[in-house]
Amino acid sequence: MATDLAVRPGGPDDVAAVLALLDGATRWLVERGRTGQWGSASHSGNPRRIAQVRRWADEGELYLAELAGLPVGAIVVGRAVPHVPPATEPELYVNLLVSDRAHAGHRIGARLLGFAEELARSRGVDLLRVDCYAGDDGALIRYYEGQGFTATEPFSVPLADRRWPGQVLERRLGPRGADRTA
Repeated sequence: MATDLAVRPGGPDDVAAVLALLDGATRWLVERGRTGQWGSASHSGNPRRIAQVRRWADEGELYLAELAGLPVGAIVVGRAVPHVPPATEPELYVNLLVSDRAHAGHRIGARLLGFAEELARSRGVDLLRVDCYAGDDGALIRYYEGQGFTATEPFSVPLADRRWPGQVLERRLGPRGADRTA
């Protein structure tokens, strides 16, 4: 089934699908008591998050993964966010990676990261960076390390009630076709 995965550019008509993917991922995290990453509220009811997804779609930074024409994942690539240390060389930055938990085990996230790598190569960029939630047991950091990323700088973002712990990771892009850990 995952062999039929297609990645395509997203647009304004895909905003609701991306918000639904985010809501599903948040429900999955909440069910596991992992509210530190995104909290427990829906993204589709958050005007700030809706505007953010619309901006990504309008600016051509959004890509969707589909199985049989249904969205099962999304990735947003572009410039780094202001709260992370800047890169010292050209980069492509992963601002969002989310997949439908109903398709866990199909390597949707890994395939989307591979797509981001190809985008970076096509732009002549040798550095792919991402940041993620660094709290709880560090599972998200380990996920990205399993995808060939190396942890670099930790950071934190002040929120109204706490500081959100984050970790920047990078992946140096080797020769095209180099084997990646899944």
